Formats: sequence, structure tokens, C-alpha cells
Amino acid sequence: MVEIHSGVMVNGETRPVNGATPLKEDFIKIPDVASYPTGSLDFLLKLQKEEQKRHKAMRTSNLLNQDDFSRVRLNTIIVGAGLGGLAAAISLARKGHKVTVFEQAPELGEVGAGIQIPSNSSRLLLKWGLQPFLASKIVEPEDIKFRRWENGAVIGLTKLVPEFQDNFDAPYYVVHRAHFHDAMYQLALQLGVEVRINSKVIDYDEDAPSITTEHGESFTADLVICSDGVKSIGRTKVLGGVDQPPLRTGFAAYRATVDVEEMKAHPELVELLAKPGLNLWIGDMRHVMTYTIAGGKSFNMVLSHPDRTDPATWNQQSPDKVMSDMRAHFDGWDPRLTKIINMIRSTLKWPLVSGSALSRWVAPSSKLTIMGDAAHAMVPYMSEGAAMAVEDAAALAEAIDLVGSTKELPEALEVWEAVRIKRSSQMQEASLINGKLWHFADGPLQRARDEAMRPEVEGKQFVSSPNQWSDPTTQRWCYGYDAEWEVRKAWENRTPKAKLVNGDVKAL
Repeated sequence: MVEIHSGVMVNGETRPVNGATPLKEDFIKIPDVASYPTGSLDFLLKLQKEEQKRHKAMRTSNLLNQDDFSRVRLNTIIVGAGLGGLAAAISLARKGHKVTVFEQAPELGEVGAGIQIPSNSSRLLLKWGLQPFLASKIVEPEDIKFRRWENGAVIGLTKLVPEFQDNFDAPYYVVHRAHFHDAMYQLALQLGVEVRINSKVIDYDEDAPSITTEHGESFTADLVICSDGVKSIGRTKVLGGVDQPPLRTGFAAYRATVDVEEMKAHPELVELLAKPGLNLWIGDMRHVMTYTIAGGKSFNMVLSHPDRTDPATWNQQSPDKVMSDMRAHFDGWDPRLTKIINMIRSTLKWPLVSGSALSRWVAPSSKLTIMGDAAHAMVPYMSEGAAMAVEDAAALAEAIDLVGSTKELPEALEVWEAVRIKRSSQMQEASLINGKLWHFADGPLQRARDEAMRPEVEGKQFVSSPNQWSDPTTQRWCYGYDAEWEVRKAWENRTPKAKLVNGDVKAL
């Protein structure tokens, strides 16, 4: 037991007072950071970040700055040139690492339509220098409106401008996926990343580490990073040959865009276009998320609905059948919404899948790892899938930056793995919970949910909300998260080696 002596705690140290004998016993150290949810220390973190900004402003504005380079420079291979793979390429290249990306497609591009870039992601992307490549394409929505399925009445409201910039030091954007991907690709090239298309990877050697392409070529690196999507073969290799693929949720989503100019011809739709914003209609087992993209020229739509049929059969349906099925799912909904749905000329249908926390992301050799959808596929209900991949990438580069020699790399990857498994698995859970909250049938649960969101619509103070974009606790956890700082904190707190225990970094 520690005895109480005459002394005071100053900066975590016990100092004697009144001439008392210096203390030899061990005393509890006052922590510099809190492990519980609190905003009481935010002003200290803000001061620290402002100091970092001032220091960085004194340097050259070049994208590549040798002052930012890691002490250990690696030759890295990234498999997959999607948003996650390009995020990893950018974050590593900025630290001075050699990066080669292998992509199986014969040409680069993204399918789908719109994508959201929340503050926890945009903060990193802007830091990386993406703004000049994306400025003319992004839209900054002013708010998110939850609407009742049958008449479009506003039942929930999240204010994004200026709240998210003010509270989380970063804006909330929406953009077309193709424009986002092209911007990431152009930035990666400017940073010296080599991208090899038409290079499908069919095998890995985790010990070398190396990859083998379908053309029979082998390539070796110091670290191989698999960002090869939900059907990842890298995941199977990392998990020792037994895959843990994401599972179907029983839901699917139609993705489509509508020409804004066509919508403007209908006076009843003007309200939906009056200012940039997200509109979300929610109802029994279904919802429709909408917002403008492409600089406000296109109206993006994601229409989620239950579907337990075999996705392999979907391509066998005629376009007319697909369109009629889509309209039938939302028959009887808000007339304004159904009018817009009837303007859709073509659509793509996607099964919605979700994974759960994997036992590991890093192979036993510490030379092969997975990230992005390969590691943490999730439903899009928090709009955080791509954002998690950006966080993965930033945290990975930061973890490597912390080591002084390659001997420390396995420990750094283990810390990164622990931090990212915890964060991404919680986001998987939050995304599934959003689906539960949105999809109540009319009845007691729906009425209680709508009543709980009423204060945010009426501009009254509230301490919690079923709207996770507005709920103060969820909002702070989701959008105030600093992926680089979290991995630095975990590295500093390790002793001396770490492992993952229930999602936390614990000493061995």
C-alpha cells in the first residue's frame, strides 16, 4: 500500500513541501490524456495542434518535405488502387517511402455515384494537399435533414456549416466518387507513386515479403499492404489460410444520379435544391439518401431496401425489370421523392455487407498487412467506409514514422493494428445501429425516435439524439477523431511490447 506523505503533485511528479524528506515511494501519476469520454482536456490538445501548425508553417510549402520524412525509409507495395490503396500510397509517399501500387483493372476509375467525406477524413486529406485537385468538384452541404417517409416532413436535423468546421477543425464534403478517386490518383502521381495497372495479384509470400501477378512476375518489398477490397485474398493470407469474409445484411442499395436541371423544371422540388444539403427519407426497412454532387450539377441518390435474393441473379434482370422493382420499393412514399425516382434513367444495385472485428490485420511475419474494406467492410449508413480507409492509411504512416530502426517495425505495426481494429469495429457497429434506428415501421418505436429528435429540429438544446450525426457523444467520437494522434498516443503508452486485448493496447 502507498502511504500518504506531505507533498504536492506538480506535472505528474510528487514534490515535498515544508521541508519534508524527499519521497521514495511510488505515487500515482496524473495522466496527460483521459481514457474516458470528456472534453475537459480539449483546450490542451488544441494548443498542441496549433503549435504543430505554426512549426509546419515555417517550413516550405512543397508537397514533399524532407523534414517530414521518416527515419526509416521502406520500399512498399500496395495491392489495390481504390480510394484506400491510394490513401495509403499518398500517406507513405509523404513520409519519404518508395511506393508501388498494383491494380488489376486495365484502367483506373471508380464505379458508383456520390460519396461523403466527413470531417475525420477531410482533415487528413486537406493536410495531404488534396484541395487543389478537388476544389471545383466538391460540395459542402449546410445540413442533413431527416424526413418522414410518407410526406417528407423534417423530423431530424444536423447542422454542418459552420458547426463541423468550428467543432472539428475540418469541413464535411460530398463529391462524386470518380472525381474523388481521380484527385487522389493525381496527388499520388505528384508525390512520386508508381501505379501499375492491369497487374492482378494472385499470391503473396508473407515472409519475403513478395507478390506474384497473374503474368507470373514476382516483386519484393519491405512491406506489402493489401487494400484489395471485400473479396481480399490478402485477408486469407493474413488470417493463416482461413478467411473471414464480410457477411450479407439482407439489404441492398440502388445507386443513381438525376440531372439537377431536369429537377428544376418542377416547382415542388425547388426546396430540395435551394441550398446544398443532404436529405434522408427514412421508413419501414428502407431509406433514401440524397445530395448534390459534381459542383451541384447532379443529384445523387442511394436507395436502401431489403433484399435476400442471390446477387448473382441481379445482372440477369432486364433494365426495365430493375427500374420497376426499384420504384415498387418506394411506392406510396413522399410524392416529391417518387417524382425524382421516376426521373432515374439507369441504376446500379449493390448488396450491402458488413464484417466484424478480425483477430489480426498484420501477418505473423510483420511484413504483410491488410487495410480498408479488406479489413473492415461496413454498411454505408454512417458514410464512413472510405473515411476509415483514409484513417488506416494516415495511422499506418504515422506508426512507421515513430520507429528508429526496422527492428521496431513489428511493434509499431502491432500498435497500429490494435488501434485500428478497435476504431473500425466500433464504426462497423455504429453503421449497423444507424440502419436499425432509421428503419422502424410506424409505431411506438418510430414515434419515440421522432420525438427524441424533435429538439434538434426546433433549435432547442439536447444532450442526446437517435440521429448519430447530431448526438453529441457520437459526433465527438466520430468526427473529432485524430487517427495520427491516436496511434502516437498508443505508441507512447506501450510497455514495452503490446498486444490487442478487447480492442485496447495492453502490456504483455
